[in-house]
Amino acid sequence: MSMSDWKDRLNVVYSTNPDFKYDSEEEVEADTLLKEKQLLRISLDKRNRKGKAVTLITGFIGATDDLEALGKLLKVKCGVGGSVKDGEIIIQGDFRNKILEILQKEGYAKSRCI
Repeated sequence: MSMSDWKDRLNVVYSTNPDFKYDSEEEVEADTLLKEKQLLRISLDKRNRKGKAVTLITGFIGATDDLEALGKLLKVKCGVGGSVKDGEIIIQGDFRNKILEILQKEGYAKSRCI
């Protein structure tokens, strides 16, 4: 590690230990579970959204790239906007039944509406 890279040394003021190594926090992404083993929960949420209803899909275990691909598929099939944040897929509007059908056709057998 280069000592000139100040971003790696953030939050460390000074160390007198000659063997001190800066910790680099590398997050290891979890492997994506098989579609048949994913337990996705579909719910309707209106809180903190100024009265607008959104459909939340939670419970996905795996890489963020796979989650984003699933979110894009759902947005395209429903024909609405949405986003992927904090391990949740947010679809604008109430599409619980349609999303459940789409997920079951895609192979997510354990999906359920709450």
